[in-house]
Amino acid sequence: MLQQRTGPVRRAVDWMFRDRTTGTITIAQWPNLPLWLFGGLSVGAWLGRDSEALASRLSFAADVALTWWALDELVRGVNPWRRLLGAATLAGLVILITLRRAA
Repeated sequence: MLQQRTGPVRRAVDWMFRDRTTGTITIAQWPNLPLWLFGGLSVGAWLGRDSEALASRLSFAADVALTWWALDELVRGVNPWRRLLGAATLAGLVILITLRRAA
């Protein structure tokens, strides 16, 4: 009978990326509603960049959608990787919004 190898790297990968509900490795998932909204609103803001007011509103809405996604991942992520991704996205948004306000 073959022994299964469970070295420290394998255990770390399992801990970080294994979905706690299904047992599968989950690094990325098909986009959900907040990410679709973020993408669509971001494209709309880019296309509407000639109208500063419209682009600003669409960009704000895109930020809200991305914040929704990041908070959802942080709270309900299926593994530590997904939660870390949500936390990093929130941190990036805070930095981006702070830089926008400073400009």
